Amino acid sequence: MSHRLVIIPTYNEKENIEAMVHKVFSLPMAFDLLVVDDGSPDGTGQLVKNLQEQYPGQLFLEERTGKNGLGTAYIHGFKWALARDYGYVFEMDADFSHNPDDLLRLYEACSQGADVAVGSRYIKGVNVVNWPLHRILLSYGASFYVKLITGMRVQDPTAGFVGYRREVLEQLDLDRIRFVGYAFQIEMKFKSFVAGFKIAEVPIVFKDRELGHSKMNASIVKEAVWGVLRLKWDQLFHKKKTSHS
Repeated sequence: MSHRLVIIPTYNEKENIEAMVHKVFSLPMAFDLLVVDDGSPDGTGQLVKNLQEQYPGQLFLEERTGKNGLGTAYIHGFKWALARDYGYVFEMDADFSHNPDDLLRLYEACSQGADVAVGSRYIKGVNVVNWPLHRILLSYGASFYVKLITGMRVQDPTAGFVGYRREVLEQLDLDRIRFVGYAFQIEMKFKSFVAGFKIAEVPIVFKDRELGHSKMNASIVKEAVWGVLRLKWDQLFHKKKTSHS
């Protein structure tokens, strides 16, 4: 058993999951892999079960019923990791938009002092491949908006390629993480920032998926816009309450 765990949430990722599993286990550093599948009707879960015979004690599967969102899948995975002896936990997409080779760089950042390592598309210019201009502008604009409202100096606050030291997940109250889409990624970074954890950004190139279908929709964007305001309001209200107590 490695002390590093990669969590990959899946919903209908049969085109990608097998290649992704093989890729993670071909890395020169050992990582365990937990797939959290939301009852994919395309048989993603069964593919992972078949692969478990090839990677016993390294590849794990948690199956949930219903499509419950990215955030709850990661929270499920975080709790699973904390119930075991993992010292480092990583979030990664199943569709190869995140290059698994960069797991080594995220781990290096954490092992050299960062509590949270963010695979950042925007720390050195705009490093996105195969995205239409309107989506780049939406994502980059969202990042600017988040920085403006929250005061976080994180260039890519909506990034979904992230490494955490165990201590971060232990200290954050995971049951109080409320958001599920992009806003979940912002909330995790913001609460880590407020708690005083050191956040480092590692430059990556984000490549849009080639196989399968994107899970992005209007409700996810709306949640992120209002979610940021809610997070900042809650922080200010909590500070005010604390100063009067």
